[in-house]
Amino acid sequence: MDAATQSSEARFEAYVEQLLPALGHADRAQPFHNYCAGLLMPGERKSVEPMAAIVAPARASAEHQSLIHFVAQAPGSDAVMLSKVRELALPAIEQQGGPIEAWIVDDTGFPKKGKHSVGVARQYCGRLGKVDNCQIAVSLSVANHEASLPIAFRLYLPQEWTDDATRRQRAHVPDDVAFKTKPQIALEQIRAARDADVAQGVVLADAAYGTNDEFRAGLSDIGLRYAVGVQSNVSVWPPGVEPLAPKEWSGRGRPPTRLRRDAQHKPSSLKQLAMSLPAEAWKDVTWRDGSNDALASRFAAVRVRPGAEDFRQAEPNEFEWLLIEWPSGEAEPSKYWLSNLPEDMPLDALVDIAKLRWRIERDYEELKSEVGLDHFEGRSWRGFHHHAALCVAAYGFLIRERAALPLPPSASESLEEPSVSDRDRPRCAANPPRAPRRKLDRHNEAKAQRRARQKAPTMSVLPVNRIREPLSSPYVTQ
Repeated sequence: MDAATQSSEARFEAYVEQLLPALGHADRAQPFHNYCAGLLMPGERKSVEPMAAIVAPARASAEHQSLIHFVAQAPGSDAVMLSKVRELALPAIEQQGGPIEAWIVDDTGFPKKGKHSVGVARQYCGRLGKVDNCQIAVSLSVANHEASLPIAFRLYLPQEWTDDATRRQRAHVPDDVAFKTKPQIALEQIRAARDADVAQGVVLADAAYGTNDEFRAGLSDIGLRYAVGVQSNVSVWPPGVEPLAPKEWSGRGRPPTRLRRDAQHKPSSLKQLAMSLPAEAWKDVTWRDGSNDALASRFAAVRVRPGAEDFRQAEPNEFEWLLIEWPSGEAEPSKYWLSNLPEDMPLDALVDIAKLRWRIERDYEELKSEVGLDHFEGRSWRGFHHHAALCVAAYGFLIRERAALPLPPSASESLEEPSVSDRDRPRCAANPPRAPRRKLDRHNEAKAQRRARQKAPTMSVLPVNRIREPLSSPYVTQ
């Protein structure tokens, strides 16, 4: 066994040891250690039976039963485990890329064949790109430009499950679990993260969440900044156009207080507004390096008032940024975002933070391909969430290992300068003292060190495992 393997194995043992207090009972220490080791070892499947055969080949049957009991039946708080993993992995994330810049909301699907796994139903599965039989889980991740980590993970339970007492009982769904939409689950996760004093960043989400008016209002109510995708049919008041004032009081009854609109004076859809913008409103923006070339597109940003439900209000909605992407050669705009980031935010900084949502795609790809997030074969509520928390624990170790990869000497001098312009990092976190304020400088030492790590040789985590280097082709929504 070489020195690098011995060192990584020792770090794994120390990492697991620090997570043991989150288990709640000393008897769970050994199965926890073996489960995490099994998730990190190579193999076609990271379900219980093949992991047992790898971590304890001489007593695979007994180990199989031990791991099944641990993941499916042993009590324990997944939230406490995720909190401890965050505590241990966050310094490595900040070492790689500076302070936390974003909280990323997303969901992921787990295709299933049967109908008994908890939460399984015919619903849209992003992994398949269509409606099919699957489970869906909602997550919240903390991220900067170099790394990210899920800090909350919860199964979405369709109403056909929450209303079916028999299915709930068979899957051991707790009595206090009621139906919640995905945006409602995400808001709960965000509030919990804020209450836990997690380093804050801009909330990022795709249009499935951002189009929901209550979701955006909930973020504003708790003082968080956001840059969220929205659909093209969302209505806004264009620049210079405001809702009509309340009707004049006739002298009888209560004075009218609600804003008005009519057939001639009403908000526009985002698509209508985007198509009406002059040519000079569109600017070419490069937001980061891709696998082959810099990623760039055409963007416009205008200040608008959202039109949602303002006819029920006495005051118009606050101004927000509408960010629009319209790639050259396309017949119409492809993406829209609404953001309550400051009015003086530069266009390139708006684009940079909105596009940072791609990091969650990397999270899910590695959680599934590296540590078997989608390999769980149990059917219970507890088992599903235990497995997810353990996968995040294993992923946290990988993050720490990547941050510890040695750098070749004079790495920064040997790297070519990327052709990306300097620009200010947006002051965009909701908690100013903890907000990231570093420059978006692609020539700096931190960037050079990250690239040097990517070029460093692969090293072993455990005697039968290897760490996979950060992917060279990020999974980016373009």
